[in-house]
Amino acid sequence: TEMPRLLLVAVFVIFLALPAVSDKHGASPFVKRAVEKAIRAVDAAYKYSREVNLAKLQSVSVKASDRLSFLKRPARDTRTAVRAAEYMENALRIIQERAHHIHKRSLNATDLLTDDDLNTLVRLTGCAARTRSPSCFTTPLVDKYRTITAVCNNKKNPRLGSSNTPFARWLPPEYENGLFTPRGWDPTKLVNGRLLPLVREVSNKILSTHNEDVEHDTVYTHLLVIFGQWTDHDLTFTPMSPSIRSFSNGINCDASCDQASPCFPIRIPSNDTRIQDRSACIPFFRSAPACGTGDNGYAFGAPNVRQQINALTAFLDVGQVYGSEESLAKTLRNLTNDLGLLAVNQEFTDNGRELLPFKTMSINMCATRRKVTQNNSLQEIPCFVAGDVRVDENIGLTSVHTLFVREHNRLARALSKLNPHWSGEEIYQVARKIMGGYHQVMTLRDFLPHIVGPDTMARLLPAYTGYDEGIDASIANVFATAAFRFAHLMLQPFMFRLDENYKEHPQFPSVLLHNAMFTPWRVVFEGGIDPLIRGLAGRPAKLNTQEHMMHDELRERLFQLTSRLALDLGSLNMQRGRDHGLPGYNAWRRFCGLSDPKNAKQLAGVLNNKDLADRLLELYGTPENIDVWLGGVSEPFVKGGRVGPLFACLIGTQFQKIRNGDRLWWERPEVFTRRQQESLSRVSMARIICDNTGIRDVPQDPFLYQPRGSGYTRCSEIPKFDLSPWKVAGIPLFGISSEIKLSSCTLSRPCDLEKSIITAV
Repeated sequence: TEMPRLLLVAVFVIFLALPAVSDKHGASPFVKRAVEKAIRAVDAAYKYSREVNLAKLQSVSVKASDRLSFLKRPARDTRTAVRAAEYMENALRIIQERAHHIHKRSLNATDLLTDDDLNTLVRLTGCAARTRSPSCFTTPLVDKYRTITAVCNNKKNPRLGSSNTPFARWLPPEYENGLFTPRGWDPTKLVNGRLLPLVREVSNKILSTHNEDVEHDTVYTHLLVIFGQWTDHDLTFTPMSPSIRSFSNGINCDASCDQASPCFPIRIPSNDTRIQDRSACIPFFRSAPACGTGDNGYAFGAPNVRQQINALTAFLDVGQVYGSEESLAKTLRNLTNDLGLLAVNQEFTDNGRELLPFKTMSINMCATRRKVTQNNSLQEIPCFVAGDVRVDENIGLTSVHTLFVREHNRLARALSKLNPHWSGEEIYQVARKIMGGYHQVMTLRDFLPHIVGPDTMARLLPAYTGYDEGIDASIANVFATAAFRFAHLMLQPFMFRLDENYKEHPQFPSVLLHNAMFTPWRVVFEGGIDPLIRGLAGRPAKLNTQEHMMHDELRERLFQLTSRLALDLGSLNMQRGRDHGLPGYNAWRRFCGLSDPKNAKQLAGVLNNKDLADRLLELYGTPENIDVWLGGVSEPFVKGGRVGPLFACLIGTQFQKIRNGDRLWWERPEVFTRRQQESLSRVSMARIICDNTGIRDVPQDPFLYQPRGSGYTRCSEIPKFDLSPWKVAGIPLFGISSEIKLSSCTLSRPCDLEKSIITAV
């Protein structure tokens, strides 16, 4: 029997190498068949998943996992990018399974393939189009304004930091099989000599507060927390696979607790605090893979090492207002006139002020019927639409979205009066550019120092010295998946709503967080955004302490009214880190130059808490295995900050790259004039609130908590933003009509920019 087996192996290897069985590109028919089989499997799973998801969302009772799946599904160009990556990954899986069947041992599929085979895989799956570098011609548009996708921000490496590219890896991923299976995929496999604990068990034993008490932050407001979420939604969005069914064996992730990618269910430990059925699980879908993009995608490991995709740009460009794809950006604009405005709601206003537009979809995840008092009828309120799909995640976040859409339109109207000769396109681009400057100033001056502390700011983000083309500003996987999720432990269990005196609103009282998710009708029918903005600026954040980490609103009631079916945000965060192959806590401590505790005594010293260290090691056995998100949020705060040393390092490092690797950063002399920089440097969140709401007095710094009795500042006393440095005499920059520009590819396809400008002029 040994001779026939050896012959089969020899035939297979020769078959792959023979030129006689290769196509004109040099690839073997076997590779082509693998790609064709992968395409059929992925397309069938996508079709099945779409039909099932539509049926679920049309039902009266929508499960929490359905909401999360709907929220995180890729759309538009992100979906195209994900589909190409899943074609590629499944083709490699098919090749690897075939090789394993013949060789009877585990082999790396790419080691069996020629360069021609790999090139054919990339070409036939569509990954070639995702990795090809566009040309970036020097034009007034690209030099002065951002592309929506951030392509060509870095002209040397045009895709760095652009949307729909892989996250950066600062350390090599640690997948269980070295390539793509998550840490903990095999529950019997030892990691550093110990089994990884179930994430739900860790959540129950470490994160649970065991009561409903909340320790309030005496320094910072709840607005600081929501602004952190707002900023995160400018920088990171990791889509899930669109499929709810396994590509390999057809398992439905919602109907089974079996593991088969993309299904990676969260198993329930014995004596669970909420879920009594041990055979049940919390559905969990793996993040979608990404096509590799040169050094960014292949920095650690072979081309088939799994990477995840960031659907957003890596820059502080207010993409959550304008979008990170050209097709979305266009739908968010008001193109019925030439005034450079963003689209707003055409059915409702907020006491005469603008509301976000509604999504136009046949399926509405936010649909909630509310009584309309005028005629006692029932009306369904759809989800709002914005530059980021998570706009409806909670009404506090929705209120901030609304605030900044109003601010864009306020700027656009003022710019139109200041420069009546400008076209709507130029008004839009200049207002968008000013908004980007706002966000950069407020994030680094007003927000970040409160999080990472003054020492980290001085070490990693000292005074700006200029743009460095050699820096990759791409968002790191560990930042998106772990470090910047610190604020989950600062969220209050309520969305506060306050009246004109900053007291509990008598008509629209504060609502529990799980009743404030996906409820745009609360904004439309319950007082608009003013009570919510007052609630954010006038109430403290929750203080993350080692005794009161995550409130049960997030751990036991996330996304669902029925607690038995709710998700657990802490478990999701840890499972996501394992899904992405993030190395453990100590590896990241070493990356940051921090000590790496080896035992309970050393860990207790790092955490300044012997009991917590003992409980962690009872679960994990070694600090090496602690999930990085959990280790990070367990550390005591750095001086003047709200994260520990590890997350201060990771967050500070990321924002250093975002700032220094941004060709269009507001402090760069070529971006704004000196007078414009001086004006931007005086922007304040307080003034933006005053200009776009009916609120008459606010804290001078809305991120710092103070009771109203200690004195708030009247809006009439807060300096207004000075737009005079943007007054321009003469002909507009573009010299062309908005109609021509909007029909050309201008900022959406940089490779065609030069042709567009010449043709239009």
